[in-house]
Amino acid sequence: MSGPAVGLWLFEPREYGDILADVVPWLESFCEPVEATVGGDLDFWVRDSSAVGLSALNPNDVGVFFLSEDEEMPAQDEDYSAFSRPPVQGLVLGAGCSGPANHRVLGHLTLALAVRLGALIDFDGLLSCPTPRDDTGDGAHLDRARALTASLPGGLTEISYDTGGGGRWFRHIGDVEFLEAWLQHPGFHLVK
Repeated sequence: MSGPAVGLWLFEPREYGDILADVVPWLESFCEPVEATVGGDLDFWVRDSSAVGLSALNPNDVGVFFLSEDEEMPAQDEDYSAFSRPPVQGLVLGAGCSGPANHRVLGHLTLALAVRLGALIDFDGLLSCPTPRDDTGDGAHLDRARALTASLPGGLTEISYDTGGGGRWFRHIGDVEFLEAWLQHPGFHLVK
């Protein structure tokens, strides 16, 4: 079973190889092994979660994580009008399996990488909402998500995108301050 994934939006272009040259030594300081796949993605296992601000975790509770370039960024179907300029590049950071420990580690990894890269965080959906299917993207879900996120500090933006069934739905894009607050919230989880 795969776990949650988030996007990291960059507004200044960087060669993916340069990003990896920056990120790999940092990951190797608290992850092992850090392995490059055939496509250039990274797979890694967190061995020292204190490096990203977490207490020790049971290694049996946490699976593999991955980092890859988002080749669909910027997407043609997303509305970037809330930003002064659209993102020019994206990365995907994800967990290989779900469960609370994987959500928490992924959240802290995301925070550290967003700070390191100067990125915004694409939560890949609305926080506290199910991922929409053609018939689940309704106003009640949207109202609940808006009430939750309005109670937290930091910047959070909703952008719309095509659902594939002819409709539109929303995803949350947040800044580092918002993610820091969300990580402290008792209901913290990522979109899965």
